[in-house]
Amino acid sequence: MSPGEPDQSSPPPWYRRRAVLVTIGVVVVVGAAVISDLPTPTSRASDAQGESTVISEINADLAPCVFAVHEALTLYSDSAGRLSAANSAEIPALLRDDQDACSYTDANIFDLSDIDIPGSAAGKQVGQAENTVTVWATSDALSAIEAVQTLTSSHKADGRARAELRADERLLATDRDKATGEIDAAGKLLGTRLPALDVSTEVLPGVSRS
Repeated sequence: MSPGEPDQSSPPPWYRRRAVLVTIGVVVVVGAAVISDLPTPTSRASDAQGESTVISEINADLAPCVFAVHEALTLYSDSAGRLSAANSAEIPALLRDDQDACSYTDANIFDLSDIDIPGSAAGKQVGQAENTVTVWATSDALSAIEAVQTLTSSHKADGRARAELRADERLLATDRDKATGEIDAAGKLLGTRLPALDVSTEVLPGVSRS
């Protein structure tokens, strides 16, 4: 062996050994993955923008059901002798469409239950509001439409269905107020006023009939 040449028979320094290098590589990769998964703090402004985007998505997904409830209650209100025979004959098909619009068979309702919600404290409140309006649609609104289906399928008054419809109207209002309160709570956490949820029963016609 020439002077100055490394001794090929002696083991390499510990920091150049393959097992050590592999271990270091694994540690670096795992460490990077852990760091990337850590929650990233966001400013109030960016959080508010994110929550506003989510609320816009909720309103877009909910809009067909809101329209369906309005249509169903309008049909019930107009069915008291104000529709021609031809228009009355269209009611069952229209109500079936309204029923679909507020059930999980509708793509919008499915999307409503699958919106990505920010993980902030305000996001948790918006997530609660999302859950509440999902109940508003798939329980309160759907039940109201089914009551209208019963009431418009027979010329005879159905006291049970009328009572059910009145109860459903109260639930629509109660869950609307609950969801609105949850959005307001999110806004308070962010120090701003977030967009409103478009589930106001003010757009719904009065349906109380004796």
